[in-house]
Amino acid sequence: MAAAPVWSVDPRTGKQREQVAVEATAQEVDAAVRAAHEARGALADRAVRAAFLRTAAQRLEDAKDTLIEVADAESALGPVRLTGELARTCFQLRAFAGIVDEGAFLDVVINHPDDTTVPPTPDLRRYKVPLGVVAVYSASNFPFAFSVAGGDTASALAAGCPVVVKSHPDHPALSELVAKVLRRAAAEHGVPEGVLGLVHGFEAGVELVKHPLVAAAGFTGSVRGGRALFDAAAARPVPIPFHGELGSLNPVVVTEAAAEERAEAIGTGLAGSMTMGVGQFCTKPGFVLAPAGEAGDRLLKSLVDGVSDTDAGVLLDHRMRDHFLAGIEERTRLADVESPVTPGAGGEHTVSAGFLTVPASRLTAEGAYDVLIEECFGPVTVVARYESPEEVTAVLSRLPGNLTATLHLSEAEGAGEGRGAELLAELTPLAGRVLVNGWPTGVAVAPSQHHGGPYPATTSTSTSVGGTAIERWLRPVAYQGVPEALLPVELRDANEAGVPRRFDGRLER
Repeated sequence: MAAAPVWSVDPRTGKQREQVAVEATAQEVDAAVRAAHEARGALADRAVRAAFLRTAAQRLEDAKDTLIEVADAESALGPVRLTGELARTCFQLRAFAGIVDEGAFLDVVINHPDDTTVPPTPDLRRYKVPLGVVAVYSASNFPFAFSVAGGDTASALAAGCPVVVKSHPDHPALSELVAKVLRRAAAEHGVPEGVLGLVHGFEAGVELVKHPLVAAAGFTGSVRGGRALFDAAAARPVPIPFHGELGSLNPVVVTEAAAEERAEAIGTGLAGSMTMGVGQFCTKPGFVLAPAGEAGDRLLKSLVDGVSDTDAGVLLDHRMRDHFLAGIEERTRLADVESPVTPGAGGEHTVSAGFLTVPASRLTAEGAYDVLIEECFGPVTVVARYESPEEVTAVLSRLPGNLTATLHLSEAEGAGEGRGAELLAELTPLAGRVLVNGWPTGVAVAPSQHHGGPYPATTSTSTSVGGTAIERWLRPVAYQGVPEALLPVELRDANEAGVPRRFDGRLER
């Protein structure tokens, strides 16, 4: 039986652009993983890794015009958005190169023998080593930043782990181009091209997570797909870490005082955030607790104005469009659910933005209204109108884990008056990033960033954005009583590697 073709499709028309590849067989997945496994030694030198990452960023920038053209043809995200995303991707690669140079990610700790401790301490030296081959599953909504050269790949390579990427079917042509750019960058530093493998097809993704030489996996996508792969990773004879980002509602709480103070600004900001990228950001605010009453009415009027001014847009593929329309229909059938601006089909290939409202009391107990506190991918949010602080607490207690949670406070509440601190404490268990008086769309690539959260937002406690994302692909090893001449250079007393370390209890930088 011939392998199924992999087509590049234009989401603006639904038409096939070109055949890019064929779906990988189990034998081809095996070959890609084994080639990556053989390339591990070429990443052992931190200087080589850092140089490779910087060259990869430069070569992506050199190919910018072609990459943006193909990315737009496959995603309909537009040149402006994609240019910014490519810049972010290159920034990530360079940022990880700097992390590799510095060496703090190794967490070097050295203890010399000490007979005064109980029990006595032998000569112990600890640092972190790469896990091995990492499987990366690309996301549809960020064809650069969460795909072949995205954060999972950049952080894994920085850790010293070769990568095999399972491409996303929404941008296979771009995936092939980016993989070629990274392989050429690797070759410039004597790193085998097998350090970055690429496979296509659903079954290839299943084979990849089961391969015995794959040591960890990173995933961004749906709850259903991510959970299936997570279960497969755990069911292996040797289970592996699976760092999956699966889905997020990203709740927002607007206090009555905040609405009284700046209802119009909050409504306008919410409209911009929930419709950004046609509502396809993983941090889209998909659920809002807003007060009933006059201040809440003003907020909704501003939200109506902002959403009504948004043009219909193209989703990443027609399957997502079908799911979006079905999700809207299911929600609007419920009693007491209203749609001041009805989301739906904007045209044959587009969708229009909108939002739904419901009394918060409908969500305080389990039942048919639970669908309103589930993610609906696309330009829609649900505004639950609450009558009391107790209703807010009752609804928050029922929400699943999220990537973000946002709190809008008045100036006085921000200064410590009212329930600000109490609400912040209620939101903290729900998310990995908690915002006050802002909007969650837009994830800074910064050392202090955390892009993750309680399940189902993610399957682990790690971040997929920012410098500490490298920690996902490392494991600690302690050497006891090993002669200095046999130790890795980073663990020797003289510190020829020049890495930050804790040396007999003292932090040395």
